[in-house]
Amino acid sequence: MEPTNFVIGGSFLSHIDKHQTSPPSVIVVGGGISGIAAARALSNASFNVTLLESRNRLGGRVHTDYSLGFPVDMGASWLHGVCNENSLAPLIRHLGLRLYRTSGDNSVLYDHDLESYTLFDKTGHQVPQELVIEVGLIFEKILKETKEVRDENIEDMSILRAISIVLDRHPELRQEGLAYEVLQWYICRMEAWFAADVDTISLKNWDQEHVLTGGHGLMVQGYYPLINALAKDLDIRLNHRVTKILQNSNKVIVTVEDGSSFIANAVIITVPLGVLQANLIEFEPTLPEWKLSALSDIGVGNENKIALRFDSVFWPNVEVLGIVAPTSYACGYFLNLHKATGYPVLVYMVAGTFAHSIEKLSDEEAAKYAMAELKKMLPNATEPVGYLVSHWGTDPNSLGSYSCDLVGKPADLYERFRAPVDNIYFAGEATSLDHSGTVHGAYSSGILAAEECRRDLSMKHGFSDAFNLVLREEKTGLGFSDVLNLVLREEMVPFQISRM
Repeated sequence: MEPTNFVIGGSFLSHIDKHQTSPPSVIVVGGGISGIAAARALSNASFNVTLLESRNRLGGRVHTDYSLGFPVDMGASWLHGVCNENSLAPLIRHLGLRLYRTSGDNSVLYDHDLESYTLFDKTGHQVPQELVIEVGLIFEKILKETKEVRDENIEDMSILRAISIVLDRHPELRQEGLAYEVLQWYICRMEAWFAADVDTISLKNWDQEHVLTGGHGLMVQGYYPLINALAKDLDIRLNHRVTKILQNSNKVIVTVEDGSSFIANAVIITVPLGVLQANLIEFEPTLPEWKLSALSDIGVGNENKIALRFDSVFWPNVEVLGIVAPTSYACGYFLNLHKATGYPVLVYMVAGTFAHSIEKLSDEEAAKYAMAELKKMLPNATEPVGYLVSHWGTDPNSLGSYSCDLVGKPADLYERFRAPVDNIYFAGEATSLDHSGTVHGAYSSGILAAEECRRDLSMKHGFSDAFNLVLREEKTGLGFSDVLNLVLREEMVPFQISRM
């Protein structure tokens, strides 16, 4: 029913009669965690919700693969901020999902404690742990000094340029020989955090991210159980690639690849930023310039994984195995899933330009490359019995891993990206003001967009909150309002956290 304009002085009874008695309809585009969260929240508010997902699976850049015989997250793996303030905490606790804490601090740079690394040089010799820790602390001093460079310059610059300035001013912080290669390895890890090369990362913004307390925790069973719980009983259409969104009066018409269309009162766009930047969805009328400029100016990083499964464990019992080199591009590292999960898997992690280079290889070639790097560190390494390779940069459903702050980014980018355009709303990790690039940031953005959409449509269509409450009691599945109640209980379910 179309919204009605009320005349001042009309009777209260006629006002009630003109209220919409059927719930508004909303289409959610994208089945990542932000889209599922938005659909879950609106469904719990008794709206008619249809979720359209281009892939043949849910989760988006959250992807738990089971083909090796156990769960391996090939996309997002960590909960950044193992604390009750994390928006995903109620769900994780309620579902009994286990976390392996890889870092005890709230670093915006490292997701592992320094002592959990074992590094090797190109000849296979182990780098003394004292040197690893010493250089790590020096790197932190260098980054601290870059803040002075930032204060002195109005114009933004790359963090690499700032590091160069710091080393010119403080030659005592320069490293040589093996220590220099270890420093390059720390820069490699920094690039992994931002999924971008250090010469593109913004000095102004690199350390401005708000990281929650509690350190960083790997999802031991993967993220899929959480995705599955949120998606229960939702109207989800897989293999529905949206190609066009038409705004028509107070309706939206969403067209998918096979030519079929869906009509609703509003739409929430949660597809990855890379997909929007590639103009894979046509908007009619065209989105306003303030929105388009926000979409184009936010950076999209790329990080890929090569997961290698072995018959038995032959590597040291540490969380990270790394190889140092004269350049950050030539450095590399493996995440030891066995220490965290008990599965005999090493995951080779590559980011930035290196991640794009890996995607030019076949999966078999990528696995062989990772094995060649592993054998530089551990010459007696056995061959893997299985492998998985991600392609987030070239996957047409993602075209990148997550957003990042590039040099010269305007201050209001994320606000403009998040802001709705009439009855078109936006969500996803790249719209999160404080937690971009994180799963909980994506989740919270979906909830936020859903609430804004619910409020706007309820006002326009006179949809009664009392009607919402009646139907909400009949809903099944685990929703945002359900888990929120768990937080308020005194007998709060604790986190299940390990650190072996």
